Amino acid sequence: MNTELIVFFVYLIFMVGIGVYFFLRTRSGSEKEYFLGGRKMGPWVSALSAGASDMSAWVLMGLPASVYAAGVGQTWIAIGLAIGYALSWIFEAPRLRRYSIAAKDSITIPQYLTNRFLAKSRAMQVVCAVIFLVAYTIYAASSIKACGTLFNTVVGIDANLAMYIAAAIIVAYTFLGGFSAVCWTDFFQGMLMLAALLIAPIFALALVQSGQGSSTLGEVGDGYWKLFTSWQDVASGLGWGLGYFGMPHIIIRFMSVRSGKDIKKSAAIGITWTVLILGFAVASALIGRMFLGEIEDTSTVFIQMVRKIFPALVSGVLLSAILAASMSTADSQLLTSASAFASDVYKPILRKNRTTDKEMLWVSRLVVLGIAVIALLIAANPGSGTIMDLVSNAWGVFGAAFGPVILLSLFWRRLSFGGALAGIIVGAGVDIAWLAWLSSTGLYEIIPGFFCGLITAVAVSLIGPAPAREVTDLYDLVASDQEI
Repeated sequence: MNTELIVFFVYLIFMVGIGVYFFLRTRSGSEKEYFLGGRKMGPWVSALSAGASDMSAWVLMGLPASVYAAGVGQTWIAIGLAIGYALSWIFEAPRLRRYSIAAKDSITIPQYLTNRFLAKSRAMQVVCAVIFLVAYTIYAASSIKACGTLFNTVVGIDANLAMYIAAAIIVAYTFLGGFSAVCWTDFFQGMLMLAALLIAPIFALALVQSGQGSSTLGEVGDGYWKLFTSWQDVASGLGWGLGYFGMPHIIIRFMSVRSGKDIKKSAAIGITWTVLILGFAVASALIGRMFLGEIEDTSTVFIQMVRKIFPALVSGVLLSAILAASMSTADSQLLTSASAFASDVYKPILRKNRTTDKEMLWVSRLVVLGIAVIALLIAANPGSGTIMDLVSNAWGVFGAAFGPVILLSLFWRRLSFGGALAGIIVGAGVDIAWLAWLSSTGLYEIIPGFFCGLITAVAVSLIGPAPAREVTDLYDLVASDQEI
């Protein structure tokens, strides 16, 4: 335990060091530097940062727990995510990067959605900011909760105390270094996550094949290995992939890539990394089921497998991947929600564009701190639900609210400002209503939310007035693939 604890703290100090480094480099930088890294991210950093900010602790704890407990039928979640992630990089990323530059060099998703229509109304930015603040607080709570579970399980530290420590570390480097610190910490954390998920199940499988496992295929049961369980499981699993098209903390990475050429490299790296991560997360659950047998807390399958196989120094490094997964998502969520409030509400509405760069940076940092405190309170609440529950709730809201509107804004010339705003509100509303009253159907709420938002955006756009000539000219410029 002592060895693992030392490894954890060395790792955490390294993460804070990255934040301090970028704080010293960019402390007099601009709002664009803090929130988007000045659009200077290379393909490796942008790709692994996008992947790591997506794959929170649920990929090492939540997803393996679901597959471990319910069987192969839960792998539809991984399949849906792999398909959605690949499509978002291939089709959405190139167009979104170009459009965000053409639309007044937008640095946040709400800014892009407003500038896409050359709108003077701030309604879009306010609605987006509200959804961001609520959903990201819940999402960040899942990551903080995972840190508490890890420290409590491995070294016996009180879970709430561990949450406070983890939250303080995450806030520290996000507070100091902004987007650049977040991306570079995510880069290292993404590499660590991949290494851990490659090594652990391979060693466990070797031990199972040598007769050292606790269960055989037959003892697990035939039903456990059944891929097609119900249409709800298949549809809901594939529906997870819809979330990628509207996940702000992921698609903001598309906007930060250095050049159009780097987008293709980033896509190849990011898709490969994600497919490997998802595949080996499922493998960890299935192999862990045979290696460990029945365990009381299924969310700890990866933790128990690693600790049973490897000596303390190695297990400490591999289990740091859970810290990496938790922190790499929480930091992105904090920064994205802070940018939504500071750039899209505080600056244009509360301060009427009379802010300085220094004021914007400090307002953003205070918002990061505030959201982290609320997320910590949620995570510490015993009735807040499992890690997977918190992630699925936030994921559904984002995917349903923003996914259809972002896609239509990039690929449909006729989309209007009113249609986009209505689509966001209806998508989020249907998702929440379905979760509250129709979750017993077994269908993941993102699916009805996404398609209701899509239909609403199209219908309102067609019923209302057509976009202005300047708006369609901007669309034509981006669609022409001319250099912007």
